[in-house]
Amino acid sequence: MDFNTDLNYIGIIAATLVAFVIGGAWYSPILFAKPWMRENGFTEDDHQGNLIRMFGGSFVMLLIASYVLSLVIGDDASLFEGLRIGLTVGAAFIAASFAVTYLFEKKSPTLFVINAGYHVVTFTVMGTIIGATSTL
Repeated sequence: MDFNTDLNYIGIIAATLVAFVIGGAWYSPILFAKPWMRENGFTEDDHQGNLIRMFGGSFVMLLIASYVLSLVIGDDASLFEGLRIGLTVGAAFIAASFAVTYLFEKKSPTLFVINAGYHVVTFTVMGTIIGATSTL
């Protein structure tokens, strides 16, 4: 990881925006909202509240993740290299860490697949975008 690299601002912003959209779709009624809510014991009322905090905070965290992933990928990667690194980070670091926590918290395998799956997909797509735009 080279902290002196030229930042890939296009890739970082694009990856953040796409990850935010993926999250919106992933946890929507179109995809996994109902099983995710059921597995967490949530109701519709549980998600009323400070939407700026939830969505704004999510966007900031995705921006940080995209920034750091860009540092890991570097400024001369290819689309394939970005995909490979994003998939590796999503599966080997994020999903594996979730698995350890979920085992000790005795959370359901369904919830694990939904949440870890989101991060594997998101980091793979973010890495692909960062890799594809690294030479711009």
